[in-house]
Amino acid sequence: MRKYLLAVLFLLGFIFLYYSSGFAQEAIEISELLEEEKDISVRDMSRINSKVVVADTLKGWRVDWVGGLNGAQASYDNWSQGGVNTVSVSASTVLNAKYRKNKFAYALATNLKYGKAKLEGEGTRKTDDRIAVNNKFSYLFSDESWSAFGNINFSTQFDQGFNYDVADDEDPILISKFFAPAYFTQIAGIAYNPTDYFTAEAGLAMKETIVTDTRLSTRYGLDEGEKFRFEPGYSLALNFEKKVFANVRLISTVETFTNLQRHVDNTDVNFSNELIGKINNFMNMSLQFVMIYDSDYNREVQIKQVLSAGISYSIL
Repeated sequence: MRKYLLAVLFLLGFIFLYYSSGFAQEAIEISELLEEEKDISVRDMSRINSKVVVADTLKGWRVDWVGGLNGAQASYDNWSQGGVNTVSVSASTVLNAKYRKNKFAYALATNLKYGKAKLEGEGTRKTDDRIAVNNKFSYLFSDESWSAFGNINFSTQFDQGFNYDVADDEDPILISKFFAPAYFTQIAGIAYNPTDYFTAEAGLAMKETIVTDTRLSTRYGLDEGEKFRFEPGYSLALNFEKKVFANVRLISTVETFTNLQRHVDNTDVNFSNELIGKINNFMNMSLQFVMIYDSDYNREVQIKQVLSAGISYSIL
């Protein structure tokens, strides 16, 4: 696991050094991006720590609400190369509320996603599923590149998840469902924000894992029959968000959680990347690449890659 952690830290460090040395004068305020391109801000926030930034220029409240819909369809009839008829649809919504008064700032970020695909002869299968609510409280020091912060975050999913890698005569294996698992995390620490597009955070953390279906307890690191586990630890996070090309933004995050009662080799690592490209005022394309290491679930690295195109609409 160490080699994956070192690799992601090196990559994000390289990105930061590259842009800070060559493009520091071209830094774009995140608040300006939101004002100009609200329609491309639908993103995955399935993380231990939330990437929510309150701009220095903000006074009072600001609320942004974006909804998105993606779809794909493939149909074949007497096609020599073969293929499976498929229809897939996914919907998402992101609500961000931010507040600042003097040295105090607060940010709420909610992310809901759900998607289904129908494969001919295979029925319907879930393609995306996420519930995430992230709260961040900040107090800025005299040097406003430094601040104290506290996070309260929650994540779970809407629907059942299955492992379909079974024999033809066997039923799919249930591996997750609503509140199985669900995660609550609380983090308090210090944040360093030297530029408009890079933030480093470190702090003490508490993590609670809830598995309401005891059939899944051992799958998520709990003892058989248990529904709740508490873990004390510490968290580190590096966040990068910048416009890298015309109409293209890169969002890259490395986040870790280390349980103080376990060996460091069991550190949870979440490396998330998303390229978002604007086609017009209503259409966008995105490429997501996520790597997760969670020894409670599996000793192997989990990888998610999604290329999507669809429409998004700024409700607020």
